[in-house]
Amino acid sequence: MSFTDLGLSAPILAAIAEKGYDTPSPIQAQAIPAVLEGKDVMAAAQTGTGKTAGFTLPLLELLSKGQRAQNNQVRALVLTPTRELAAQISESVTTYGKNLPLSSTVVFGGVKINPQMLKLRKGVDILVATPGRLLDLYNQNAMRFNHLEVLILDEADRMLDMGFINDIRKIQRLLPKRRQNLMFSATFSDEIRDLAKTMVHNPVEISVSPRNTTAEKVEQIIYSVDKKKKSPLLIKLIKDNDWQQVLVFTRTKHGANKLTRDLEAKGINAAAIHGNKSQGARTKALANFKNGSVNILVATDIAARGLDIDQLPQVVNFDLPNVAEDYVHRIGRTGRAGASGHAVSLVAGDEIKLLNEIQNLIQQELERKIDDEFAPVNMLEDSRTLRPLKAKKPKKPKNPKVEHQDGQRSGDNARGHKPTGKNKKHTGGRSSSPATSPNANSGQRRRINPVSR
Repeated sequence: MSFTDLGLSAPILAAIAEKGYDTPSPIQAQAIPAVLEGKDVMAAAQTGTGKTAGFTLPLLELLSKGQRAQNNQVRALVLTPTRELAAQISESVTTYGKNLPLSSTVVFGGVKINPQMLKLRKGVDILVATPGRLLDLYNQNAMRFNHLEVLILDEADRMLDMGFINDIRKIQRLLPKRRQNLMFSATFSDEIRDLAKTMVHNPVEISVSPRNTTAEKVEQIIYSVDKKKKSPLLIKLIKDNDWQQVLVFTRTKHGANKLTRDLEAKGINAAAIHGNKSQGARTKALANFKNGSVNILVATDIAARGLDIDQLPQVVNFDLPNVAEDYVHRIGRTGRAGASGHAVSLVAGDEIKLLNEIQNLIQQELERKIDDEFAPVNMLEDSRTLRPLKAKKPKKPKNPKVEHQDGQRSGDNARGHKPTGKNKKHTGGRSSSPATSPNANSGQRRRINPVSR
């Protein structure tokens, strides 16, 4: 199958050919026809399989056949969790839509808001945004969604991990109910499926790889090394193997800065990218890494989903991630689009629990190596035997609410859901006879001492 078989128009096919692609990836081959048919889609594929083009190409095709966006209006909205990913998607829209009369822009935090407001004034066909900045702009009347045709959530699982669920629900309430909805992600957890129930309608479900699997063409190796020797071992590996482009992941921002200083002290061109860096600094570091003026890019997990670098040969886990799923997303930066790649993890003795969790998640025991020059004092324990992954139990259905007529409250609500015998202010509908009521003959309401309650 080729892109010409998917129903895309000549201007888009020309842009695809200019990028050197002729055969769609499995996710693209399944998603593009479904989107073009106007169906809602839930598509799951591991990082690096072409998810972005899987929704960008059919979106451009659909919008090219309609009326252009009017002032302050948005025809298609793409929500992403990070600035880097938003910039990458916007770049993809520009690349594949270069031969079409469509407008697009990208908005995210960390930069001035006024230039973004000016770009939205005339309306845009495609808006790529992070949730927080989108709500800021909407509250300042920078855009309206009366004419919105398509909503796309990319990396939906990551958005929930980063706490964007409330923002997503707010945005949903601002949009027309009649629209096409697309959800693209590396994985679909139970929480994502709960969100999908409020968003997609009779969706086409697409999955081209098992959940939490790593790319087949990525060679994965771990080096057992003491924590204090990780930096010199990494420097040795870079120089001995003549690594020219390496993405290195650290667990903390401070660790990223320190490692960058260590590398530069040894004459290695390096830059750090993390949440404390300004957007300008992050954009510059990524651009320099792509053009080769920076050889080593040191990043925290904020960049794990937002970096799209063609033919990235090498990924290094300087620290293992705290969340096993992040390992899959980290090494998914290499071995993309069918290319081969290498992932090296430097593992200290106190990281054995994290290693076991990762190996159990991917159902694979990773090859171990020791560099003689940096043989660890604290040896890494043997890996735990792999255990089969257990399917999650379905959630219990909630008890249906009891309806009451004429606004009547239930006895439970009236007494605050406390058992009748423990609620001194409510008798649960049971009357007290004059003979048993302590205040029956007093003619006064009994006063309860608040200290004793």
